[in-house]
Amino acid sequence: MNETLFSQIQKLFERTYAHVGINLEDCLIDRTRCAQLSLLAGKSARELSELARTFLRRTGDQLYVGIYYSRWLIEQLELHDPRAGLGDRNIRSLIMFVEELNHALHAALQFKRGIREIRSEDFARNLELQAQVDTYLVLLLFVAFFRKTQRVSKADRRWLRFHLFARQCPEAFRDPDLRSRYLETGQLAASYTRYLETLNGVRRLDEIRRFHSLDYDAKRARILALTNGHIN
Repeated sequence: MNETLFSQIQKLFERTYAHVGINLEDCLIDRTRCAQLSLLAGKSARELSELARTFLRRTGDQLYVGIYYSRWLIEQLELHDPRAGLGDRNIRSLIMFVEELNHALHAALQFKRGIREIRSEDFARNLELQAQVDTYLVLLLFVAFFRKTQRVSKADRRWLRFHLFARQCPEAFRDPDLRSRYLETGQLAASYTRYLETLNGVRRLDEIRRFHSLDYDAKRARILALTNGHIN
């Protein structure tokens, strides 16, 4: 049986970091359940994208995860499968697809490590920063796969960075916490991924595994130390 795009990306993340212990495809929810969970999530959730969302709920020592992708998003990825080529028609859809999967995976991994404060702002920022870093690295792999030399050009990197970082508009959020969260994590991720581009494959893998293990404050401090306090 052919593997789905979802399962392939989950396996990629698990090979890089750790096995989450569940098939995250079992956590996919439909539009009706998404609407129900969005109401429970509070007013700020109304500003989040309706195309893809991840929901987390803790009950005692259990973490419940719900991943929602709109029918439109799935149709775009089926019509323009990124495994057949990545371009302007599907890059935004792929970014949203990967980020939500990544949120779910890292939330589950952190929960397995004993982190229980899933409603804290630091927890949310940690997931968002990690997702932007990991998504950029996934995009690089997709681009490299379709290059005969397996090398990603400067133009490719500029194109990826435009869609992942430059196109973000955190200022559009009315909620101050969301605005601050996406502004800071976007700047940090843009700077950190520039640093990662200076490393060879082995050093990059060691670095991102070390980075993954840190909490949000430590991640932020590491990025500022590596970039001499400059973020963009």
